[in-house]
Amino acid sequence: MKLVNRILENQERKKVLDEIDELPSVSIADEMILDAELIANGGYSPIDGFLTQNDFQSVLDKMHLSDGSPWTIPIVLPVNEDAINEISEGDDVVLKSSEDEEIAILHLEEIYGFDKKEFASKVFGTTDSDHPGVGWTFYDWGDTLLAGKVDLLTRPKRPFEKYHIDPEETRKEFQKRRWETIVGFQTRNPVHRSHEYIQKCALEIVDGLLLHPITITRKGDVPAKIRMKTYQLMLNKYYPRNRVLLSTLPTAMRYAGPREAVFHALIRRNFGCTHFIVGRDHAGVGDYYGPYDAQRIFNEFNEGELGVTPLFFENAFYCRKCDSMATKKTCPHLKSNRVAPSGTKVRRILLEDENLSKKIMRPEVAELLREYYQKINDKGKSD
Repeated sequence: MKLVNRILENQERKKVLDEIDELPSVSIADEMILDAELIANGGYSPIDGFLTQNDFQSVLDKMHLSDGSPWTIPIVLPVNEDAINEISEGDDVVLKSSEDEEIAILHLEEIYGFDKKEFASKVFGTTDSDHPGVGWTFYDWGDTLLAGKVDLLTRPKRPFEKYHIDPEETRKEFQKRRWETIVGFQTRNPVHRSHEYIQKCALEIVDGLLLHPITITRKGDVPAKIRMKTYQLMLNKYYPRNRVLLSTLPTAMRYAGPREAVFHALIRRNFGCTHFIVGRDHAGVGDYYGPYDAQRIFNEFNEGELGVTPLFFENAFYCRKCDSMATKKTCPHLKSNRVAPSGTKVRRILLEDENLSKKIMRPEVAELLREYYQKINDKGKSD
């Protein structure tokens, strides 16, 4: 996949900035600012702007752009009705952050409305507003979408700057390391033993691992600052350093289950991955999706058309009889012998101030999380 590059630099950027006060502007949400950056740096290739109505509907109905390229989640720019009073199709529009920073130029091609219930039903598989992605769409989005190509002027502010690596740079880093096969791993949780097991299984068949956590998650998830510390701990103590690259992915979780699994795979393809791990309930939340729906959706695409090979893993657990991590493919013992880690289980144990077994999580990581949840418990008691 050839990467899109719409980052303005040097004279091009200066020319736009010299004329920017003459252009209309709109303020957009932080999540869409991050999307603008991923459009511009190629993370969302072949997309080069916020989707037109034709592409938007094609993605909803067919999980492909109108040109036939696979894509599963519309990349859109929602605004409120009052934001479009002074702009028209054909304008160059400045996209500003909530802090009034000039982030990008939108070459406005279309202004169109959309059906939020249809969007939610097709992308999230539900219109239940308790679903975080649906709630985000229903309550935070405006009813109007702006479409057009994007030119990036200013890099958005983000934490973990040293771990932010553009797709072009990750590809160069893989070449430098002489990795020909690279597996991507998507995560929004601290790495527990189940994650570690499937990552290391994948490392047996590829040259390198891109550990690629998303830093924008929902309330209740472990904060990114804590999670990044856990990743660093794990890589320093339990992984071969020359086989793993840690880099953040600056986009928001949609919690769209199956569609988001493919979306995540396509993004990692753009970052240079040849393979992508899809585990149990990938990008799921609550009971909205079946445990392996995110794997089955890949059957809806022709072989090779995604440009990245999915690696499907069963739910991994620690078996007391085997005295090792395993899945039901390799363990013959009863369920009563199995201890299955999960982000939800880890949070529950720590919130109840119980000790995490080293069968579930490495002790150094468990201790870091225990300290974090102890502070939450202490604050709750004081309140």
